[in-house]
Amino acid sequence: MEQITNNGKGSRLFNALNIAFLTGVMLLALYPCYYVLMASVSDPVQVSNSGGWLWFPKGFGMYSYMDVLKSRLIWIGYRNTLFYAVCGGVLSVFVTVMAAFGLSRKTLPGKNILLFLIMVTMYFSGGLIPTYLVVKAFGLIDTPFAMIIPGLVSTYNLIITITYFRGLPYELEEAAKIDGANDYTILFRIMMPLATPIISVISLYYMVAIWNNYFTGLIYLNNRSLYSLQMVLREILIQNDTNAIAANSDMQVYAENVKYATIVVSTIPILCVYPFLQKYFTKGVMIGAIKQ
Repeated sequence: MEQITNNGKGSRLFNALNIAFLTGVMLLALYPCYYVLMASVSDPVQVSNSGGWLWFPKGFGMYSYMDVLKSRLIWIGYRNTLFYAVCGGVLSVFVTVMAAFGLSRKTLPGKNILLFLIMVTMYFSGGLIPTYLVVKAFGLIDTPFAMIIPGLVSTYNLIITITYFRGLPYELEEAAKIDGANDYTILFRIMMPLATPIISVISLYYMVAIWNNYFTGLIYLNNRSLYSLQMVLREILIQNDTNAIAANSDMQVYAENVKYATIVVSTIPILCVYPFLQKYFTKGVMIGAIKQ
């Protein structure tokens, strides 16, 4: 009885220390985001004099947001990013599901060879220059499709989708075939309704990846009218192109607030999508960790 009590005390102590440690890590991870949010609605002069710590807004104001939202470049970036994220995400999910369904079938000839060749791409690639030459040869340079086609399918997303389809009862497919259903009917009317969790998860993965992608546009896009929101943000943060937004102010401290407001404006939309898919997210993460 004493041993059980000691084990209970040790377990409670471990849980308390674990919670305290993880809470500290969480606060360290969240504070930069919190600081950006507070600084974006504060007076820029007071922020510059705060010494690097900011717990509450100082001199509350929305002037930086007003300047950001009045910028034509920001709205062009929003329009393009929404197009890339929605169209690219839908197309990527469709191709991934189609490929995963085929590769998960037991009767597909050469399935293991195809899977091996697909998995090789996770470790080896042709490199940046050969990829650029391929994209250029297909005439995708300076087109919206350059942001969608080169990274259309993620090998990781394909593998977890294959694993999910393999976990569905094969008897459903056999019963459907007995009733005269073909492969398209089995996929769209039987398998896809059952695959809603994994489709939601890979949709989130694809949309977040496309939303945060700036490197692809940096390589393939020269036309500013095709810039994504992240490329606009990059110009403001790295190239100090604050005059594109705050043309009426030469103050460096105000330019910093404009940067903070731009970060918040570019981050909030994708954060709003996550709560609707959260219930599927954990299940999707665990799929790849369980061998079917």
